Formats: sequence, C-alpha cells, structure tokens
Amino acid sequence: MTELRIAIVGFGKIARDQHVGAIAAIPGATLAAVASRNASLPGLPHFATIEELLEKGPAIDAVSLCTPPQVRRAQAVAALAAGKHVMLEKPPGTGVAELDPLIAMAAAAKRTLFATWHSRYAPAVEPAREWLATSRIKSVHISWKEDVRVWHPGQGWIWEPGGLGVFDPGINALSILTRILPRPVFVTAAELAFPANCQAPIAANLTMADIGGLPVTAEFDFRQTGPQSWDIVAETDRGLMTLSGGGRRMAVDDKVLAEAPDQEYRELYRRFVTLATTGMSDVDLAPLRLVADAFLLGRRTLVEPFVD
Repeated sequence: MTELRIAIVGFGKIARDQHVGAIAAIPGATLAAVASRNASLPGLPHFATIEELLEKGPAIDAVSLCTPPQVRRAQAVAALAAGKHVMLEKPPGTGVAELDPLIAMAAAAKRTLFATWHSRYAPAVEPAREWLATSRIKSVHISWKEDVRVWHPGQGWIWEPGGLGVFDPGINALSILTRILPRPVFVTAAELAFPANCQAPIAANLTMADIGGLPVTAEFDFRQTGPQSWDIVAETDRGLMTLSGGGRRMAVDDKVLAEAPDQEYRELYRRFVTLATTGMSDVDLAPLRLVADAFLLGRRTLVEPFVD
C-alpha cells in the first residue's frame, strides 16, 4: 500500500478541527471522502451515510469514525465487512463488551482496528512515563475540569445514554494515567453528579488504587468557567511531578522537563498508517474499563438541570 486512502465518517467539530489537518500532514495518508448527514468538505466526494459511501463512493482503504459513540459499532462492522481498516475516535464504544466482536472481526479479515487515545500522544506523556518508572510514587491526583459549553456546544448526544457526559473528556485523563503508571489501577469508589434532565454525569469524583495500594484520585467537572484545567499531579520520592495542559507540559517541582506543541492527531494518523501497512490492530480498553467501573460503583446524585 503506497497511500492510505481514508474517509472520515461523521464530520463534526473534532473532525474539522483535528482530523482533516492531521491527515493532510502525514505522509502516506490522504483524505478521499466524507460521510456525514450534516456537513461536507469542498472538493471531496460526500455521502450521507457510511453505507452510501461504501456502495457508491471512491476507492478507499480505511475509515475514520468520528461519529458519536452510540453508532460506531454498527459503522465499524459495515466498514470491516467491506474490507476497510477502521480508526475509532475515543471512546471506542458505549460499552466494553461490544469491542470484542470487532477485534475478532478485524483479525479474521486481516484488517486494522485502531482504538485511539489521542491524549497519550501529547508530547510530555512519554517523558512522564519514563520519569515515573524510576520513581517511588506516593499518590496521584487528576484535576480535569472544562466548560462543556465551550468544548461541546450543542452536542446533545453527550448527555444521552452512552454519551459518557463528563467522562468524554475525563477518559482522556484516564488514558494518560493508564499509560504513565507502572501498574494497572482500578476504581474503588465514585461519586457521579447527574443533571436532573440528563442521562450522563456533569461531574465525577473517582477513588482508585493499584494492587500495591497506591492512592489515585480524580476530579472531573464540565462546569468549569475561566481557566480550564487538564492536570495530573504525582507525589514521588523525587519531587512533585505535574503533567499539565492535557499532557503537553511536564514539570518536577516547577522545573519544566518537557514541553512541546500539540501534534496528537498527527501522531494518531502516523500510527494508523503504520498499523494498516501490516494489518495489525491496537485496541487498549483500559481507560474504558475504568469508566465502566465508575458507572458500576458510582453513588449518584441529582444536580440542577443543564441548559446549553
């Protein structure tokens, strides 16, 4: 394969803001079509649905599913059945078990299934992982707070079952956490705040631990105004390590050790091209399992209705 011809399915804010430019910047990848009921891109073939794309569209090798998670499983099945490689925006689905048949289907078809965690590709994440590997970690705290009206304007799907609510950004923090810590963590308790008119939480507090008892806590909130916070702080025997800006900056005791501009989605597509060349898959469900367990264990409270 000399060029991975990709169609974007679902052309909302994240596709326009991140995916289009990332594909254009990566050698070996080209954007060949768009499938969306509500939007198109000038100069590219456009189709209303993935079924129409697969039946009537130009020759493509892969699809990048940027639709809401509630519909991705069926779209991935259609794409894999048609012999296409599949990239899944995060979260990869509305539940953990629905991914297993997709993994098996991709393996049988010798096609790539790539469940993406873009925040893991933030520039300071790997330096943080390497630094923590040689440290004794005493505790970890996540503060991931943003204004939903700024980052998800008019996106009603996020408040429906399967939309995850505040865990849509919160799972980004969990994807970093499960990458940088040397041992797996699990949820021991959770508090979930649901708006009275919504089916997904607007805020959540998680208590986690690893098998050795490492205390890990997380605060997620969609109601943050003013400065936004996407920070992970680890107390260690070598100082206080702070990973801020969603993983773009790493500092120890206020000394910056790693910082670079955001190229997360470029790295995702670089990885996708590499995987598709070999037909290998990359589906890590650890962040999604933590969210699922938070819903299982979470004590729920009702708060004021949310009005976009």
